[in-house]
Amino acid sequence: MEILQIGYLHAVAAAAKCSIATPNPDKKLDWIVTHQSSAHTAGDDEVTLKLALKATKQVAASPKGDSFPFTLKNEHLEYLNYINPTVNRIMVVMLLPPKIEDWIVARGDYLELRHCCYWVNLSGEAISGEKRTTVRVPTNQVFDDEALCGIMGRIGSGGRP
Repeated sequence: MEILQIGYLHAVAAAAKCSIATPNPDKKLDWIVTHQSSAHTAGDDEVTLKLALKATKQVAASPKGDSFPFTLKNEHLEYLNYINPTVNRIMVVMLLPPKIEDWIVARGDYLELRHCCYWVNLSGEAISGEKRTTVRVPTNQVFDDEALCGIMGRIGSGGRP
């Protein structure tokens, strides 16, 4: 699951003209995304975003409604729920079909990944469980190149993801 999601992230970052790197050591966040543009007005011309990547086969691949539940360890949520972080953080969750043979479809003119990644800003999210907390991930927040450009643009203007 992790390798497929990393491939998805690489494709989205490339299409959004962003650079990505892995932090070393990994402190509960998996990737650092940067975007450089003269349109960024907050600080300098480069903005940074930290990502926590998660994947699940536990949720239906085509979620009904406006969100789906995702449970994560409280220690991970503590790192994602800062109200005013120095560097913005989001969680990206990939929904996958239960069977690995359904994850990709390759044809002569395309490669299709099944299913999709969604993003959520957990800033201010309260911890509710003893060891784990279930959060809601909005299905209208598909993580694709347009969404990443929008996120980086908002951060570049001094806003939040």
